[in-house]
Amino acid sequence: MSLLTGLKSADRFVTQQVGLRIPAHASRVLSLAEEAAESSKLWCVAAAAMAAGGGRRGRKAAVTGLVALTLAQLVSNGVGKQLVDRSRPPKEWFPHDEADDRPDSSSFPSGHTAAAVAFTAAVTSTWPTAGAVCAVPATMVAIERVQSGAHYPSDVVAGATIGLLSAWLTQRAPTLLQHRL
Repeated sequence: MSLLTGLKSADRFVTQQVGLRIPAHASRVLSLAEEAAESSKLWCVAAAAMAAGGGRRGRKAAVTGLVALTLAQLVSNGVGKQLVDRSRPPKEWFPHDEADDRPDSSSFPSGHTAAAVAFTAAVTSTWPTAGAVCAVPATMVAIERVQSGAHYPSDVVAGATIGLLSAWLTQRAPTLLQHRL
């Protein structure tokens, strides 16, 4: 029981520190990345660019990334948030107004992070350079979710884990791998 108490305490502490210590200009850049990724817009644009300009490898990376993203969204938002009813971090912890503009759904897990990591991990296995490029905004989205007051770090870690597992499953599911582009 004390391990769980310690994890909750660490989660609260890190959340408060991230909310207080990220400078305003960095916060604005993180918010721009999150807004671009809202409703998976950024990942759909990235997939379209890969499919249009990357030949067969680009098309495969785009499809794999979008399938993994969809799976991650279903698991995180369709299952995870329904099973775990966790409140968002208290608005009082954040000295900015971003905490006022957050969803009413459960905090656990981070669906934004799940989608970003799933897309990035799936793309990386097919096209490592494109995956490295996608990793930059994916990381920014994960940090922003804590900085803005939308999530605790453990929500983001859970989302990232769901994203990685979704990418792994997408790459290994025999029925999905049989489709050639």
